[in-house]
Amino acid sequence: MNIVAAPRIENFLSFYNGLSSQNMQRLTEVYHPDVVFIDPVHEIHGLHSLSHYFEHAYARLKYSEFVGLDKMEQGEQGFLSWKMRFSHPAIGKGKIIEVDGCSVLRWQDGVIIYHRDYYDLDEMVYQHLPGLGWVTNKVKQRMASS
Repeated sequence: MNIVAAPRIENFLSFYNGLSSQNMQRLTEVYHPDVVFIDPVHEIHGLHSLSHYFEHAYARLKYSEFVGLDKMEQGEQGFLSWKMRFSHPAIGKGKIIEVDGCSVLRWQDGVIIYHRDYYDLDEMVYQHLPGLGWVTNKVKQRMASS
């Protein structure tokens, strides 16, 4: 459900669905030189560091797609909930994995100055690793029965 028309969110979603290891230079079209990017694993400051992070993240990525769910823009801030589908040879033997998440965005001078992603790292990575997936599932089961 779209609460408010969100053209910048739609552009953001389109950008990510077109991003690959072959076009990392496009990050300059979307992100401010002083961007702060935060996710459950990293806190990155500056476009140069963000470019390096994405180059590494997309180097072996076989497939990725984001489906936008709820979205909202108000002034220079935005929110997008999404479902990511991806395939990486080091995670889950390369099978397609789905992860729910959301992004909080702030714009300055027409580009993103702040980007924070929230998602379940277990859902994305841990449960798909041999041994560790079994352990995290047992912990969840135990907590649910307590």
